[in-house]
Amino acid sequence: MAISAAMVKELRERTGVGMMECKTALVAANGDIDAAIEAMRKSGQARAAKKAGRIAAEGVVMIQITADRRHGVLVEINCETDFVAKDAGFLSFAESVVATALASSARDAAELAALPLAADPETTVNAAREALIAKMGENIQVRRLFRFESAGGALHSYRHGVRIGVVVELVGGDESLGRDIAMHVAASNPLCLSAAQVPAETLDKEKDIFKAQALESGKPEAIVDKMIEGRIRKYLEEVTLLGQPFVKDPDQSVEKLLKQSGAQVLSFLRVEVGEGIEKKTENFAEEVMAQVRGS
Repeated sequence: MAISAAMVKELRERTGVGMMECKTALVAANGDIDAAIEAMRKSGQARAAKKAGRIAAEGVVMIQITADRRHGVLVEINCETDFVAKDAGFLSFAESVVATALASSARDAAELAALPLAADPETTVNAAREALIAKMGENIQVRRLFRFESAGGALHSYRHGVRIGVVVELVGGDESLGRDIAMHVAASNPLCLSAAQVPAETLDKEKDIFKAQALESGKPEAIVDKMIEGRIRKYLEEVTLLGQPFVKDPDQSVEKLLKQSGAQVLSFLRVEVGEGIEKKTENFAEEVMAQVRGS
């Protein structure tokens, strides 16, 4: 059967795949567009399986919060390169995934993957992901999903570019304060909310380090104890949200800023693209030399 330009155009519009691949699929399917789409979906699944082991440490963090600020979601979606992370098709997929997450009750990325995509209910999140892998040629993963529900406060968010996302649960204050606190968390990356929440093992480790440093100075033990106490106090100011100097006004702490507004932070979460993923470091010169030696 002759494959017309109109048939290729229709298949391309329905799948988003390149012209030549569409024509090849139509030839193989003897002009049956639905059969060609099915074959391309199977091909996409195979490609996705082959690319699943490749490191995907780039991507975006997406956040959506309901109008009443009581519910929200944060989703991390990964790809292999910064180039794909900026692609309009990848970003459109990411926006649809986070909208799907907000409209659902999915608790994690695995549950989210099986749901119908908000932008196209006839396909699942995972099927759309596999189709995007076939189109972009990179491993793409919906890596993490976080849900937020606030009974007594309001949710506020901030995204730094597309790589860092923060959600803060705030009681009191207003939207401007909520965004400022979320922005501060993005910039300063506090370990936890207050000194009481710093893990005991973390504090003990810091005390041991400070004590070893102080003893090397040769000062009396009584002085050493005071030095350690002062350093621990300084450490807690540095790693806790309430103790940190506010990024927009370093002369006051976040705790003082909140008190002035009669506000309280109940919780916060900061997520950065690719954190915890071991990235492969490539040395182009070494790669070329290895090829030369092997030739």
